[in-house]
Amino acid sequence: MNKTLKIFTFVSLLTLIVSCSVNYSFTGASISPEVKTYSIIDFPNVAPLMSTTLAPTFTTALMDKMARSTSLSQIRSDGDMSFEGEIVDYTSSPIAVTGDEYASQNRLTVTVRVKFVNRFDPKNNFDKRFSAFADYDNNKMLQTVEPTLIPEIVEKLVTDIFNAAASNW
Repeated sequence: MNKTLKIFTFVSLLTLIVSCSVNYSFTGASISPEVKTYSIIDFPNVAPLMSTTLAPTFTTALMDKMARSTSLSQIRSDGDMSFEGEIVDYTSSPIAVTGDEYASQNRLTVTVRVKFVNRFDPKNNFDKRFSAFADYDNNKMLQTVEPTLIPEIVEKLVTDIFNAAASNW
């Protein structure tokens, strides 16, 4: 191979490598570069059965997830991406029954309705429900396991909501 062909090949490869860029994200987020801000309106608890700590825990966790996983700035309202909604269900129910027809395991389920708006990419807007649960032994009162179960459930909900809003999978 002559020297000119070698130089041309080298320059072509170098140009190809430099011109190709891929944006990697450890969170899986794929957010348009135009999006600069987000807003999260407090999620009230309108479920028939309530936990006093659920609504603030959920809202704070969603804010923290957005702050940790994106470089967007949080604003009070009308963000480029906005989240609002409500906690619509908070239910404890038996899931495993013993031979004598008593529950051996219970499940705490939380359902949240989320309205998400992306001002720059409206095809990704949604208004839907997300549910998550955690199980606990029937010999424990719900009030005693809530401090452990609520953060676990909220983490699952926030992850699902974030993935639905910020990932195009």
